[in-house]
Amino acid sequence: MTPPMRILAVKQPNNYLSIYSRLGQYVAPMIIMMIDYLAVTFAVLTAWYLRSILLPKYFILLPIFHINNIYVYLIFPFTYLLFLMYEGMYGKRLPFWKNVEIIFKICTYVSALAIVVMYFTGKAENISRAFVALTWLFSFLYLISARHLIKRILVATGLWQKPIVIVGAGKTAEILAKSFEDEPNLGYKIVGMVEDNYAQRSLMHRYQHIGGFADAEQAIIDSGVQDVIVATPGLAREEMLDLVYRIQPYVRNLTIVPDLFGVPLSNMEVETLFNEKTVMLRMCNNMMMLRNRLLKNTFDLISSVSGTILILPIFLGIAAAIYISSPGPVIFAHQRIGTKGKLFPCYKFRSMVVNAQEVLEDYLEKNPAAREEWERDFKLKNDPRVTRIGNFLRKTSLDELPQLFNVIKGEMSLVGPRPIIDKEIVKYGEYIHDYYLVRPGMTGYWQVGGRSDVDYDSRVQMDSWYVRNWSFWQDIVLLLKTVKVVFAGKGAY
Repeated sequence: MTPPMRILAVKQPNNYLSIYSRLGQYVAPMIIMMIDYLAVTFAVLTAWYLRSILLPKYFILLPIFHINNIYVYLIFPFTYLLFLMYEGMYGKRLPFWKNVEIIFKICTYVSALAIVVMYFTGKAENISRAFVALTWLFSFLYLISARHLIKRILVATGLWQKPIVIVGAGKTAEILAKSFEDEPNLGYKIVGMVEDNYAQRSLMHRYQHIGGFADAEQAIIDSGVQDVIVATPGLAREEMLDLVYRIQPYVRNLTIVPDLFGVPLSNMEVETLFNEKTVMLRMCNNMMMLRNRLLKNTFDLISSVSGTILILPIFLGIAAAIYISSPGPVIFAHQRIGTKGKLFPCYKFRSMVVNAQEVLEDYLEKNPAAREEWERDFKLKNDPRVTRIGNFLRKTSLDELPQLFNVIKGEMSLVGPRPIIDKEIVKYGEYIHDYYLVRPGMTGYWQVGGRSDVDYDSRVQMDSWYVRNWSFWQDIVLLLKTVKVVFAGKGAY
């Protein structure tokens, strides 16, 4: 039964933040839209300049190319704006990489649409393919950069800030607060917390406590906030429903964070049965689809072959440095567990002394603390086996470059779970079945999430999360994040 709604005196918000943020609801989208228009227009002009002015200087056979101003200032920009509006990009508050994904798709759709329209209107011969490709590239780069910068400015001025109240201050609320801090461009500003056990919650040291569950609606009304997040998955169903029914009449948006941490989210679909008042969540196993496996394997093969050719001089230089500093084999092959539990030789540049096993056994026998560390993590922070050049290779992850050959052979992937040895299988427990579904990767969720600074249980959960939430875009993002992590050198040893 629906609990009766209490009628409360609604106070009009009179604080500066609330009024300013309300103004931003209308002003900020208009500013972002104008920036998008300018970004696309400059992208088209850049593409035209490169194709019509710069490239003909070096490629004299290129025909003369002109474009009507109506395409530059109207057709191209407004086509992009329509797609951006359709995707809700002027109201949604999305994390950076989700924004990048959507804009990538929009640029691709617009370019494809331009080609199709030019073909059916008979103007394909008059439009340069290089111009279309350059327009796609610069539209993507300019839109991402301009949107990121303008949102930073709008957040700083308060126009892109959305004041919110979080009901609950436990672990779930801590995760939300950290996410908002890590993604400042989301613009969420926590102005208050509703919590009963506020004395025991660490968030209470950082945010204002405005009330308890019993008077939640009055506390929210007094705050003047129109966006509330209920983050109390530990509450009983009846208590949760009571909170929702009491709060909802007084706010514009009410978000409920369910206790579904760890559940696969990629391609999750929400369905509702109104008569039964039921919500259903449908999840797809992406890695069970043949087209996804073919896409991932094709991308791995093309990228690894291209990468091997490009870095061949670096490869030879490292090999020479290893041999000169510590004569012996340049590449080391260690047996690792691959897809479906099959063993394969995982290649690495040798970063240890030749008699590494003997050195390790002697060191562990003399150092009980090191033995405990080894048995727990299968790694040592101060490993006596590592050579001087090997220490550098590990810090920069250059020791893993030979794994490109594993990718070419089909034993590994560019992105995937960390390759493990047979003794680690028992540590994976029931999650080992997720590991067996895919090829281990040169990089992955664990490698960009802290590397060796992350405890082993968290590594296992990261590997499982990656497999259950795989998408091609996620692989691209993890590859890009890997570059940043490698240069930072954090957690590598």
